Amino acid sequence: MRSVIALLLVIPTLLQGQTMIAIQNRSFEDIPRQGNGDIRLPINGWYDCGAIRFPGETPPDIHPGNFWSNTTPPSHGNTYLGMVVRDNESYEGIAQRLTSPLKVGKCYKFTIDLAKSDKYISRSSINKEKITNYSTPAVFRIWGGNGYCSEKQLLGESSTVNHTEWRTYQFKIKPKQEYKYIIIEAYYKTPDFFPYCGHILLDNLTDFEEMDCDKELPAMLNKQGEIVKNDVLPPHKKNRVDQSKEKPKPTEQAVVVPKERILQDLDIKKIKAGSTIEIKNLYFKADTTTIDKDSYEVLDEVYGFLKAHNKVKIEIGGHTNGLPSHEYCDKLSAARAKAVYDYLLAKGITPDRLTYKGYGKRRKIATDATAEGRNKNQRVEVKVLSLS
Repeated sequence: MRSVIALLLVIPTLLQGQTMIAIQNRSFEDIPRQGNGDIRLPINGWYDCGAIRFPGETPPDIHPGNFWSNTTPPSHGNTYLGMVVRDNESYEGIAQRLTSPLKVGKCYKFTIDLAKSDKYISRSSINKEKITNYSTPAVFRIWGGNGYCSEKQLLGESSTVNHTEWRTYQFKIKPKQEYKYIIIEAYYKTPDFFPYCGHILLDNLTDFEEMDCDKELPAMLNKQGEIVKNDVLPPHKKNRVDQSKEKPKPTEQAVVVPKERILQDLDIKKIKAGSTIEIKNLYFKADTTTIDKDSYEVLDEVYGFLKAHNKVKIEIGGHTNGLPSHEYCDKLSAARAKAVYDYLLAKGITPDRLTYKGYGKRRKIATDATAEGRNKNQRVEVKVLSLS
């Protein structure tokens, strides 16, 4: 029966020479309720990704219900969605299987209404006794994937949603693979990533309409009579790896040029006991302390050095910037240092040559007043304990 309904939704646009991919419950119609971590009620037509990503956190909220001090009326229909980002690096997202897949090489357009509330007051994610206003502006993201909450390609990202009235955002997306699922989520302001408490409100998502890839999105007016911003994916570096990118395979005729090492100072001729070297190009996924695949290259350099010099012993030290609490910084820095420690153990380095420690925010090397300074402070280092 579901497949018949989906077919009936698609047929009218096929007859007009266009392909339309229908979205289930695109206006997020459901019973208004606060997200509750103990009872995770499903959202009509959508799967709550937080149930598998962050099982200890609460699910998205269905508004309006006059909770969290949010009194914004719907943009369309009777209800809408509220999703938060948290200062413990967790964030909310939902997913659904499409009625037909997004095709590789094709382009599609859609719109969604977004807003924020001046007040979105709830418990702090770090200190459950503290009340926090989750009113910091966040962004909307949409991913393509081939499983529930399986993010393969970041298809689109909005500008920062810092307005309290509903505004329509339109997107043009171009899949690099065929995707049967979409994931939409709230995320932190980028590219200057730092976890904080914030939220977005979402309503009136349209179906995906195929369009000519060579054409730009047409100008349109929102409810305020303003020209809608075209939110094509910005060109900045993403905080999470785009798994749709495939590295080119070298041909037999290709000349392999040796890569310059990332850690030039990790050299047996340069170091001594007490030497400290920052592990550059080390990235962690935003939702966990899991090491991003793009970091394997530099970690393999550390492994190769330790394998070549089997008497060297090191400490892996984690550091954070100074904005969160000491408790949070100590926990995060130790967990990220341990992730590197575990990686080297798994590669075959014996535990008698490795230790790890989280220093939290006690050893800053730059100011926390700027994003650049905070990024420098949030690092992982190798300290040489002994050479023999």
